[in-house]
Amino acid sequence: MRKRRTALRWFALAALGLVMAGAATRAADHAALASAVASITRDELKGHVDVLADDTFEGREAGSRGGRAAGNYLLKEYERLGLKPAGDGGSYVQSFGAASRNVLGLIEGSDPQLKEQVVLLGAHYDHVGYGRSNNSYGPLGYIHNGADDNASGVAGLLEIADALNNLPQAPRRSILLACWDGEEAGLLGSRHWIGRPTIPLSRVAITINMDMIGRMQNDRLEVLGSRTAQGLRRVVSQANDEATTTLDFTWSFKADSDHWPFYERRIPFLMFHTGLHGDYHRPSDDPQRINQAGLASVTRIAFQTLLQLADADKLPAFRDVVRSESSLGRYALEQSISPQPPRFGMPFKVEAAEPLKIVLTGFTAGSPAETSGLKSGDQLLEFNGRPIESETRFRLQLLAAAGETTFLVKRPGSDTPLLYKVTPRGEPIRVGLSWRFDDADPGVVLVTQVISSSAAQVAGLKLRDRIYSIGGNSFKSEAEFVALLTNVPSPMDLVVERDGKLQTLTLALLE
Repeated sequence: MRKRRTALRWFALAALGLVMAGAATRAADHAALASAVASITRDELKGHVDVLADDTFEGREAGSRGGRAAGNYLLKEYERLGLKPAGDGGSYVQSFGAASRNVLGLIEGSDPQLKEQVVLLGAHYDHVGYGRSNNSYGPLGYIHNGADDNASGVAGLLEIADALNNLPQAPRRSILLACWDGEEAGLLGSRHWIGRPTIPLSRVAITINMDMIGRMQNDRLEVLGSRTAQGLRRVVSQANDEATTTLDFTWSFKADSDHWPFYERRIPFLMFHTGLHGDYHRPSDDPQRINQAGLASVTRIAFQTLLQLADADKLPAFRDVVRSESSLGRYALEQSISPQPPRFGMPFKVEAAEPLKIVLTGFTAGSPAETSGLKSGDQLLEFNGRPIESETRFRLQLLAAAGETTFLVKRPGSDTPLLYKVTPRGEPIRVGLSWRFDDADPGVVLVTQVISSSAAQVAGLKLRDRIYSIGGNSFKSEAEFVALLTNVPSPMDLVVERDGKLQTLTLALLE
């Protein structure tokens, strides 16, 4: 028996050691990620933007003297970062046209199998030079430095490459970093690469494009392409730990940047963009106008998005139905469900908090309360034989009531309390929530109605919120979602995404 106890103790200690080792590994991984994210700084981003948007490069027009000089700057940065050449002939460069060049570098993945898949991170580095009538809003003849368009995106790409170098181990999938030339002349660089890829196109699982990410306004970041594959909205939202940045997951996109050639080849994409502005394609798009804090926020979100995709066990395939989706489809998906008629139909007000004094103020025409004999001005004392002591609880009780209920009231001018019976209309409402599922966002429910005064509203849920989990449990189907709402003990924590930001709300149901 003593030997058996010793063996059991040894196994217990060994199991505890494994748990502690696992916790230590997770803590180390989290610390490494935090350190890599922190390495993306405003000052370093500003340094890249200041160089690329300097007059020395004369607006970086593709094939021009300034464009070549900008390309040379990128070559030196790729060498400094230790990227593996991924251009033609073992170089960083893929030449096309008269004198244009894509600049390409690779970080090889750490997983023996998954490294054959590639996540492509791209940003165009060319701009419009001195401006022409077909590419500038004027005045013409002056250097168009393109600080936002797109020195900002290239700066973000270089900082992400540097952050990847700060990780103790490369991501599982390989990452191709592509600085495209000739975007302003018709997506020439990315189209050339698609036609003559320097790695097999079949290896590219998804692409991320950063174009004009330096002029964030109202803490808003536009995210395009999230519906080109299932689950991309969730990936970006989980990557957004910026306290103030909200994400606009737009459904619309067009052939106006380097995501398009990949989309045409059925390769999923994400694009980060902070919006157009009055300096777009004008000489006034200068470095001093860059929102440095916003640029850093976008870059950090893009980095963590890239990392999630590069480390995922499996990446989703292109979602063909995205080709037929439109803003009308978005409206149909997100429109609210018509509100339900009131169960009792008796508005009331709180005239005093301590002790609680609730007084009826009127009735909805034809409602159960109106036909019961209750009158406006009645003070509600008891509900179903119990004193009314909490407004919030009372509202929840009204929604959850089943069958005939009773109200004890004090009527002005009468010394004797009066008892009335009311049978509410409709089924009892326990949660106060309606929802839909979105094919592009599996394992998530989209909130389409929050009933006033319900447990869902008290918890803080709002129309168009997306619920990711209940009580720490994920779900794959409506049946699983309903089962969790029914069986998880109250109060239950809901992980909710609202405008690309995750939060935890506590749903407390009436016992």
